[in-house]
Amino acid sequence: MHSTLAIEPSVFYFGTPVALLTTVKPGDETANITPISSAWALDDTYVLGLSDASQAMCNLRENGELVINLPDARLWESIERIAETTGAAEVPSHKREKYRHEPDKWTLGGFTSRGSESVLPPRIAECPVQMEALVTNMTPLDEEEGATIVHAKVLRTHVHQALALPGTSHVDVDAWKPMYYTFRHYFSQGERLGVNFRAEQ
Repeated sequence: MHSTLAIEPSVFYFGTPVALLTTVKPGDETANITPISSAWALDDTYVLGLSDASQAMCNLRENGELVINLPDARLWESIERIAETTGAAEVPSHKREKYRHEPDKWTLGGFTSRGSESVLPPRIAECPVQMEALVTNMTPLDEEEGATIVHAKVLRTHVHQALALPGTSHVDVDAWKPMYYTFRHYFSQGERLGVNFRAEQ
């Protein structure tokens, strides 16, 4: 029998994928990049958790188009370079101690903008997976939390050619090295443990 210990973690990031959202600011259509670690897929819908004070949330309320870019392990330092920045010209009061305004996260992170095909926000060329999406629903999480759950339907998916199995729409799982966020540390995919019975061969 395993003994347990009751703990009170400050965050519940036991291991979630890192995503970079690209959205456009209303008015000038400047493209913003927002790193998040609250994202998961249900069929062709991504469920995203976003702070109400984030520039991404502000942009999505005005224009529900976005790209969900999935980085691989090689990009962790680029992500960390933009992690303490915000696209908001006026940094929210609760962020001022740790965050600063950065109008050009693309240059700071060393990212390249690539035009999308079905939405206005651009894709991040360095990310091996880029999913163009449209917001279908927004649900406030909690007024005290100041966060919103966003449902985004994937319209089009792009992958680097090295990840695509020839003649299929399958991703080469041996080549794909997603990045995970575990208690605010970056990790990559480890060894394969097994295969689920529903996996397409």
